Amino acid sequence: MAVLRFKALEEASNRQPIKFDERDLKSNIFGSNVFNDKSMRQYLTPDAYRGVRDAVQYGTKIDRKLAEYIAMGMKEWALAKGVTHYTHWFQPLTGTTAEKHDAFFETDFEGGCLERFGGGQLVQQEPDASSFPNGGIRNTFEARGYTAWDPTSPAFIFGTTLCIPTVFISYTGEALDYKTPLLRALTAVDSAATEVCRYFDKNVKKVTATLGWEQEYFLIDSALAKSRPDILITGRTLLGHTSAKGQQLDDHYFGSIPTRVLTYMRDLEEECMLLGIPVKTRHNEVAPNQFELAPIFEETNLAVDHNSLLMDVMQKVGERHHFKVLFHEKPFKGVNGSGKHNNWSLATDRGVNLLSPGKTPMSNLQFLTFFVNTIKAVHTYEALMRASIASASNDHRLGANEAPPAIISVFIGQQLTKVLNELEGVSSGKLTPAEKTDLKLNVVGKIPDVFLDNTDRNRTSPFAFTGNKFEFRAVGSSANCANSMTTLNTIVAKQLRDFKKEVDALIETGMKKDDAIFNVLREYIKQSKNILFEGDGYSEAWEIEAGERGLSNFKTTPSALKARVSQLALDLFSEMNVMNHVEVEARYEIELEEYTKKIQIEGRVLGDIARNHIIPTAIRYQNTLIDNVRGLKEIFGAEFQEIGREQLTLIREISSHIEGINTKVEEMRKARKAANKLEDASEMAEAYCANVKPMFDKIRWHCDKLELMIDDEIWTMTKYRELLFTK
Repeated sequence: MAVLRFKALEEASNRQPIKFDERDLKSNIFGSNVFNDKSMRQYLTPDAYRGVRDAVQYGTKIDRKLAEYIAMGMKEWALAKGVTHYTHWFQPLTGTTAEKHDAFFETDFEGGCLERFGGGQLVQQEPDASSFPNGGIRNTFEARGYTAWDPTSPAFIFGTTLCIPTVFISYTGEALDYKTPLLRALTAVDSAATEVCRYFDKNVKKVTATLGWEQEYFLIDSALAKSRPDILITGRTLLGHTSAKGQQLDDHYFGSIPTRVLTYMRDLEEECMLLGIPVKTRHNEVAPNQFELAPIFEETNLAVDHNSLLMDVMQKVGERHHFKVLFHEKPFKGVNGSGKHNNWSLATDRGVNLLSPGKTPMSNLQFLTFFVNTIKAVHTYEALMRASIASASNDHRLGANEAPPAIISVFIGQQLTKVLNELEGVSSGKLTPAEKTDLKLNVVGKIPDVFLDNTDRNRTSPFAFTGNKFEFRAVGSSANCANSMTTLNTIVAKQLRDFKKEVDALIETGMKKDDAIFNVLREYIKQSKNILFEGDGYSEAWEIEAGERGLSNFKTTPSALKARVSQLALDLFSEMNVMNHVEVEARYEIELEEYTKKIQIEGRVLGDIARNHIIPTAIRYQNTLIDNVRGLKEIFGAEFQEIGREQLTLIREISSHIEGINTKVEEMRKARKAANKLEDASEMAEAYCANVKPMFDKIRWHCDKLELMIDDEIWTMTKYRELLFTK
């Protein structure tokens, strides 16, 4: 194994940048592998084209007859680009994407063949639902499930396969994927926000939730990754002493991008351009070999699909460049982990960002309406927001002096805090003429195109307002954005619906519209003050203060996920027609089971490495020391005790660490065995969290100490200094 390690290092050091053919990334390339508006105009009949556009813009259904013409045009477009297969591309609750490829090729009864792809194949397929996580919705012997075409997300070509984005539902109609609840949540927020917008502009017909994600990731040489069983199986290093040089010099962040990495990035960007993923930003992140990629904002459903697709593309492009891409939130101890900041806003069909202030926040009542309602929604459902980003891998990152804490709070900056404080202090009832002037709505056409920044940034805030959007910074890098975006859009939709009911009730009493809006907002500001926090989210003082404010602080996934099935959450998702009780409870079971299995796998891998790699290597080196001691004793005789003191000490220390590893691995095995006997999913997850996971650090401590003692020539595991600093 040590030989393999050095071969991997040699191979990595000899990597040459792959030659990159600089290509034009302008409009003639962007989206050329997407069945977008341009392609549809060319390959669809006018009726078929209008059918797709109406489905996208207004949610109208596409009948089967029209689907035949759409499928025909889609097939001809794909065949013209060399495509041989098609697939319904969906996002089951595994955290990855799924696809089953079928060839266009079919035979006829006369021994010939033809390419066939009809409306039925476009609209619906039947994968095996029992083989995907279902949370008890299906029995294992009940296999039927359906994928159904989502026309709001355009089909695309990847390799030689036509990929059709779809939802995934069970035979009995429950959602088994991330996309279905997200689409329902987006419908809910569209309806609720549009109704509120009409207080200010009666011509608004649609409100779209937008999303701009920021994907952080690590790149390590693929040869080095193959020498680490923990990386290959779990996506992170379960042991390894920190490198002498890490990120303490702050020299990697925004630094010059290494040549080989830049070549990878340029190749990746070309693939993204072909697939219509509007990537715009790339840079070095804080930790060595950590990077970030971010796109232009898009409609949320499409943005979620693009992020899921991007993660697949990144891995495939990485293989071409001999890189292993790590999306784990904490792949390396001692350096920053990775997140996926979700920048969220709402925009009308009249081109207005509802979270963009006017020249001053005080002059825009529409902005304040959506701004305050979002804060109120997060305050009411802060525990559910925490549950939406809970995972075994994200637990390593949250609150680790590199990411937001597990306490959900909202940062809005000093200027907007002052505004809300002033509004709270205004007397209830009718506004004075001066107050009404300050709060008077700007005409949409007069809102300037460029605004001054009205907030600073707070890296410790999980949910921060950043000028014209809210940034949900606590989302993990490996997560599907749909989970958090379903929750956020649902709670905002619910809050806006409640807001309209309260405002309408005041208007019915004779109060003028602007006065009614303001009075409701003023009460919301009072009710939501506890969620606002401008200080250091890492401090112990904030933990104490947050508890006094009544905010939750769920530091582990098993405790955080309970909010998923609280009566508050069940009522919310049911009322907003996003998920029924069965779907919510199924997701709770699935996420608990996923947590347990991930900890279980990591425990088994760590035990295997510790006993089959670390201990044998330690004994081998210890035997070398013993031979050395014998030689010294033979040569020096009586003087040996003085001369061989350090070797004897080292031998004893190695024995102590070997004993420590064996003892802790056995304790971990017994803890796993005890946890596995529990039948309740929640109890099992909590047992793994409380009894199995803590053993990881204890085993690792002994292994990492041995790494510092043992001869580098025989150490089998590729070290941090090699993983993080090999270009």
